[in-house]
Amino acid sequence: MKTIGLIGGMTPESTILYYRILNELSSKQFGDSHSCKLILNSVDFEEIVKLQKLDRWDVLNGIMADAAISLEKAGANYILICANTMHLTIDAVRESVSIPVIHIAEATAKQIVHKKLSTVALLGTKYTMENSFFIDVLKSHGIETIIPNENDRQIIHDVIYDELSKGVLNPDSKQSYLKIIQKLIDTGAEGIILGCTEIPLLILQDDVNVPTFDTTTIHATEVFKLALNE
Repeated sequence: MKTIGLIGGMTPESTILYYRILNELSSKQFGDSHSCKLILNSVDFEEIVKLQKLDRWDVLNGIMADAAISLEKAGANYILICANTMHLTIDAVRESVSIPVIHIAEATAKQIVHKKLSTVALLGTKYTMENSFFIDVLKSHGIETIIPNENDRQIIHDVIYDELSKGVLNPDSKQSYLKIIQKLIDTGAEGIILGCTEIPLLILQDDVNVPTFDTTTIHATEVFKLALNE
């Protein structure tokens, strides 16, 4: 099996999920004592957040590219950016290395197509919901995307940064998310993309009566299969 490189720390909570999922996949594939061959470059989330707020994506491109270069030099054969929002830097990351960088939206789109859905709703940070990097990938696969209204986007965003990124699971916030999700379903969403790597900490498939797409699990599983097939 090839070695997987993770650009993590955005947030530590989501990076832990990636680490756990990949090791669980390895255990299931090879036996209980096996773990996944991983290399982690963990960036400083506080620095990332400050630069996001300043709209300094030029600097963020450089940080993420440097992280990817270090992973390739360390022996990684594939790279994951362990955060939906930071896929805004994926072009810079891909240009900086010669190994594959697996796009979280591309992996998710494959699963939506497999479910034969044509319209889905996207939950995530405001950067993910309001920029086109995720939506454009879905569109290229013939998938229409619904995003929450402005007020609901703010609620989703604030819960991610103020609570989920710190490992706080608030029952009231879960109810707020579920109300927003129901509105999106009523608007025509056939499925719900949990488009922030921390949202699966709060929202589970059993909470929703349409298919949900846990981008963290989908992303990790996609790269595991690629590394395994090599």
